[in-house]
Amino acid sequence: MAADKKILAFDLYGTLLSTESIAKELESHFPDKAQSISSLWRRYQLEYTWRLNSMGTYEPFSDITRNALNHALAEHDEFLSDDAIASLMKAYDNLSTFLDVKPTLSKLSEIPTVTAFVFSNGTQSMVSNSVQNSPDLSPHAAFFRDFVSVESIKAYKPARAVYDHLVAKTGKSSAQKGDIYLVSGNPFDVVGARSVGLNAIWVDRNGKGWTDAAAPKFRPTAIVKSLEDIVGVIQDA
Repeated sequence: MAADKKILAFDLYGTLLSTESIAKELESHFPDKAQSISSLWRRYQLEYTWRLNSMGTYEPFSDITRNALNHALAEHDEFLSDDAIASLMKAYDNLSTFLDVKPTLSKLSEIPTVTAFVFSNGTQSMVSNSVQNSPDLSPHAAFFRDFVSVESIKAYKPARAVYDHLVAKTGKSSAQKGDIYLVSGNPFDVVGARSVGLNAIWVDRNGKGWTDAAAPKFRPTAIVKSLEDIVGVIQDA
């Protein structure tokens, strides 16, 4: 790989793919609680990964996602059948992208010095299905050199091993970490990448600014309000 190649490692869920369609499916079951259940589901989905990291144990992200949903339902005193839960899980295979994704990937595909990866907590099967079956993202699937899952190392973001795994999969050496740019809408992911010496672009679609103070010295390399703005960041790097 050429030394001047820039690597863009895109987080998948919440950065490229929107889970809004899953919230809408929840509305068919719980019209008045769907948004609250959806938010709590996402919170527990992430919280469970951090708990497992702390305990030094691993469960597949698909199992975590299902368990987090059951937790969110229980806290709302609600219940779904196995078939309904399976349908919600299947919805991860057909998510839509955020509006800024398609024009961004089209522009980046014209830059020869950029190589892109998907980098996700999802299992290899989950990630592949989500990219290949998404009506919006699948036309751009060939743009990504590889789909990098944490499954093979059995740890989750922001564990150091996860980012070391990403570096190895890109073919870059430890001395070339500065050529790698994580692109994520999740502050904990950004902090994790920065803590091991990678660059990280935070996608602040809500425009609220950086407030994460878990590790104050690890701030984003760049903050963008639209994914399209990363084109300029990379060209100016």
